[in-house]
Amino acid sequence: MSEMITADLVDLDLSADTKEAAARALAERMVAQGRVTDLDGFLADVAAREAQMPTGLDGGIGIPHCRSEYVTEPSLAFGRSAEGVDFGAPDGPADLIFLIAAPAGADDAHLTILSALARQLMNAEFTSALRSVGDAESAAALIRGDEPAASTDSAATPAAASAGAAAGSTDTAEDDDRPFRIVAVTSCPTGIAHTYMAAESLENAGREAGVELVVETQGSAGFTRLDPAVIAAADGVIFAHDVPVRDKARFAGKPTVDVGVKAGINRPAELITEVRGKAERGEVTAGSGAATPVERGGEPGEGYGTMLRKWLMSGVSYMVPFVAAGGLLIALGFAIGGYEIKSAPSVMQHFAWTQIDSWAALMFQIGAVAFGFLVPVLAGYIAYGMADRPGLVPGFVGGMIASTINAGFLGGLAAGLIAGGVVLAIQKVKIPKAVRGIMPVVVIPLISSAIVGFLMFVVIGKPIASAQKGMTDWLNGLSGSNAVLLGALLGLMMCFDLGGPVNKVAYTFATAGIAVSNPSDSAMKIMAAVMAAGMVPPLAMALATTVRGRLFTETERENGKAAWVLGASFISEGAIPFAAADPLRVIPSSMVGGAITGALSMAFGATLRAPHGGIFVVPLIGSPFLYLIAIAVGMCVTTTLVVVLKGMRKPAAGATAPGAPEDISAPAADAKQPVAA
Repeated sequence: MSEMITADLVDLDLSADTKEAAARALAERMVAQGRVTDLDGFLADVAAREAQMPTGLDGGIGIPHCRSEYVTEPSLAFGRSAEGVDFGAPDGPADLIFLIAAPAGADDAHLTILSALARQLMNAEFTSALRSVGDAESAAALIRGDEPAASTDSAATPAAASAGAAAGSTDTAEDDDRPFRIVAVTSCPTGIAHTYMAAESLENAGREAGVELVVETQGSAGFTRLDPAVIAAADGVIFAHDVPVRDKARFAGKPTVDVGVKAGINRPAELITEVRGKAERGEVTAGSGAATPVERGGEPGEGYGTMLRKWLMSGVSYMVPFVAAGGLLIALGFAIGGYEIKSAPSVMQHFAWTQIDSWAALMFQIGAVAFGFLVPVLAGYIAYGMADRPGLVPGFVGGMIASTINAGFLGGLAAGLIAGGVVLAIQKVKIPKAVRGIMPVVVIPLISSAIVGFLMFVVIGKPIASAQKGMTDWLNGLSGSNAVLLGALLGLMMCFDLGGPVNKVAYTFATAGIAVSNPSDSAMKIMAAVMAAGMVPPLAMALATTVRGRLFTETERENGKAAWVLGASFISEGAIPFAAADPLRVIPSSMVGGAITGALSMAFGATLRAPHGGIFVVPLIGSPFLYLIAIAVGMCVTTTLVVVLKGMRKPAAGATAPGAPEDISAPAADAKQPVAA
């Protein structure tokens, strides 16, 4: 680590009241050493990472870190605070603060060294030495390893020893006296710090508990897969991760605890106890596919409301591509062949290569088939988000039944949640070892599909279908001021978190209305209002950086150029870099402009059959000229508000050159953003 930290990157008397100020103070040292090229851009990346998950750890440690294009070489800055800085750790403020900066394309060797530091932070002697060191040069030497703390063991030794013990004792698996064996996987979004700290924490807890525990760290420096023999001999599995576990199917059929990576750092002993308890009860969890929130209920601060949102968003995220493809094809079919194209005969029986109507009918019929998957996909992947791959079969079955009985999207939501719940309940039943191998493939799909099918056909399907019809009738009856108010509300939701959960709720509400071959006029007006409002934030940020560029950093001005295209394409996420850097000014301004646009679109009576496309589907919009006026008005309102609010700030964020000191009280690096990570 000799090239990553020097005495110039150490501040033993760090004076900062907030985590933003602490990160700025340490980042300024990196700028002074030429390791960071754009202070504001780098801090925005740090803030975006911090927004995903607080980086405070038990024991008075804060590790703000990120990958950034503004970092020239892997770097580490260290600060020691007498008063402590709140980084969101459960046990209070951090007095040891490490700012880790990795280039966007950092090589594996450098990342491996950074991961070694992360493991060292779990060593009490190492952190104690840092608290008592008297000068910056000695602190840098200690962190580099030039002056190792007493009895600081190699990070790789415990894992290697455990792996060897586990592999070497495979042949004695039947020995009743052998210790309990656990395999674990740790990973985090950046793959630099939390991944390796969780591994070290679990290994230490495993030694104290007298179990053989081997960890596979799936970090940015790559990972080495555990020996299949080690996995086969394991009695339980711990997943401590915030990104999907790669090759998760390797761990299928084992008692499994699935939590966030910080749980692996903060409460490893509890996780070991929990997985041992599951093994004693015979509880097994299928372990294939992407990360799911199945066992996340134990993660501090994550309640049922949060888990429900994740499950629903899982279904929506998989459904949206079907909506976009099917909706655009149907809309193009109507645009080319007229609305009567829905009555055209099947292209299987009649297709003329030289007739434009045949091509229009082909587009319409392909789009209609794609739309037919919406409710099953929604239900299937809600169940998948809850219970992993075993939830897919009952979820899809329940979703298809919802479509068959005209229960629509409400039926799909109910079917997905029921399917996931049924699978989770089945997985908690104690199963003999001889049957465990066929549980995910035969038993769970059979029983869960039968239960979900019975409930959807016989018990709840008809009431949900009635509720769906009632909602559709209500939408069809909207007019006048009610329609305008709905447009304003949807506009506010579209601009609240720029592609996040609230945005997706509004978008799903709109697409649900047009996800039929013959949507109502009201449903098409709602779709038009939602798309118009979603285009406003990125277009407004692009305009603001054009007319008052001095209020923005060089990075933001570059982002503004891309925002023109993103906004015109109905990609609200184009405004996220601006919201991340300055949420208190950008988000409220965007919401005002979006609400005005949504209301105007509804008042103008603009309609839209396509669920996506931005200005590229203007020919498919009813009252296109008034529709564009609504977007322009909202864009101008948001631009004006942003410019006025930023102009009131002294000094303005963009008035300083990159790397120059500026008012740290300005929220340019505020990590408390509502946008989706």
